[in-house]
Amino acid sequence: MLDLDLSGKRALVTGASLGIGAAVVKLLLDHGAKVEFCARNEEAVNALMSYTANGVSAVGHIADLGDQQSTEALLEKVQAGGDVDILINNVGASPSRNFLYMSDDDWRDLHELNLLSAVRCTRALLPSMRKNKWGRVIMMSSSAGKYPGAALIDYGATKAAMISMSKSLARKYGRDGVLVNSVLPGLIHTAMWERAAGEIAAAAGSSAEQVIENNGKSVPVGRYGTSEEVAALVVFLCSSAASYINGTAIEVDGGQASHI
Repeated sequence: MLDLDLSGKRALVTGASLGIGAAVVKLLLDHGAKVEFCARNEEAVNALMSYTANGVSAVGHIADLGDQQSTEALLEKVQAGGDVDILINNVGASPSRNFLYMSDDDWRDLHELNLLSAVRCTRALLPSMRKNKWGRVIMMSSSAGKYPGAALIDYGATKAAMISMSKSLARKYGRDGVLVNSVLPGLIHTAMWERAAGEIAAAAGSSAEQVIENNGKSVPVGRYGTSEEVAALVVFLCSSAASYINGTAIEVDGGQASHI
């Protein structure tokens, strides 16, 4: 029998106001974990806290993980409640911009949010996982980390770095019972992709719905994926069923990646 029960485990999900992060929070709760999460938007945080599973809801925090002090304050609050067994480094942004017009500050700001937030959270929570001889760290990377595109240069660089860090940590701390893996979503129907589709539609004189439908045809399964489909892999990797999966970078892309 596949054991996906996470009862007794405590999780932190970063950047969980919408989309994949929110879906992960809900599915972790569904499988018995105690969950805390953060986001910058107070309204979105409150909305997600209204979701309950078995009479239990997640604990939400308002934090900006692009800011070191805000990140450290969040970690202090979370650690005050006890050890964290599961860390989902999900927070991130993916601005589309021209390399020639990006400033040093543009690069620094995205690295602070996408990469250094994961560094800081993992560094803070890893010691207790090692002490307890059990832990799961998931880096929410992207297919752009393996297949970088011209419009998302800095985004792809941060996501590639997350994969690299994941593999290094997996090799270092696997013997301590801490498993570290990366999840690489492809075309997933989230607010980010809706915004991108809207920009393309405005330039082409079509609708965002048409752009999403047409883009979906490029995927072997013929559609965009859902946040819930990504969350399903995340929960599996956090469970005892995935006890021998470590240091992997798994794509959730409907078969779009063509490498061997």
